[in-house]
Amino acid sequence: MSTSVVLPQTPALTPLLARGALLSPFKRPRPDADFPRDRLVLPALRIDLARLAAYERVCGFATGDDALPLTYPHVLGFPLAMRLMSDRGFPLPLLGLVHTSIEITRRRTLTATGEYELAVYVGGLEPHRRGTEASVITEVRDGGDVVWESRSTYLARHRTKQASEAPRTDREPLPAIAEWRLGADVGRRYGAASGDRNPIHLHPLTARLFGFPRAIVHGMWTVARCLAAHGAPEHARLEAEFRAPVLLPGTVTYAADGGRFELRGGERVHVTGAVEGLSRG
Repeated sequence: MSTSVVLPQTPALTPLLARGALLSPFKRPRPDADFPRDRLVLPALRIDLARLAAYERVCGFATGDDALPLTYPHVLGFPLAMRLMSDRGFPLPLLGLVHTSIEITRRRTLTATGEYELAVYVGGLEPHRRGTEASVITEVRDGGDVVWESRSTYLARHRTKQASEAPRTDREPLPAIAEWRLGADVGRRYGAASGDRNPIHLHPLTARLFGFPRAIVHGMWTVARCLAAHGAPEHARLEAEFRAPVLLPGTVTYAADGGRFELRGGERVHVTGAVEGLSRG
């Protein structure tokens, strides 16, 4: 049975990252494991406008608009998600956990000057051909109504008896729209704006400790940057899949057609996504 835990303020991320890292070697992930049922709630959340502006700049959104970017509530909920995933009772190790997808539904525009209730909880665990995947749900309420919600999936890789999937058949590449050259500091700038200072995103040296030749950009930056170029209606649904990391510095191609978009590096697809309008009914 789930229990709502009301928090007095947004938890600090650095101690949560440290706790999750320390506990990771003791975790034994499996899809039938128990997980925390708490629903963490911030009852009166206000937006830090300076931090919002920094986020808009690094992701390419126009600054000064009172409407929050479609992806920004994910940043607001991330510390609560980290508190859940760094908990001793969460069965997946935080170290090596991979953000594999996100779905977002926005039922109306959120203003930067509004006050909201934010809630985050673990939706469940599912078997994956490469391990175990957890879903984390984030909800934003205004006046009691859910106006924004997301479902993120996070994969812990481990040996599994599940049958391998057939090789994925990709669609034809979308038409190229723009080429973006990404500086080595994008991960540090996004980390400062979002609070997500995972070492794999910050410096080549710390990224090498986790098996990457250079720092990689945050997956949520790639989606936000694509949306900044693509745009999204007021009532919107977004689905995005993180396919491969983007090394920094680097050059990527933004491609789009209709509601679909993708980010490519040569023949490699890093991110695929689609955004569509929702009925106002």
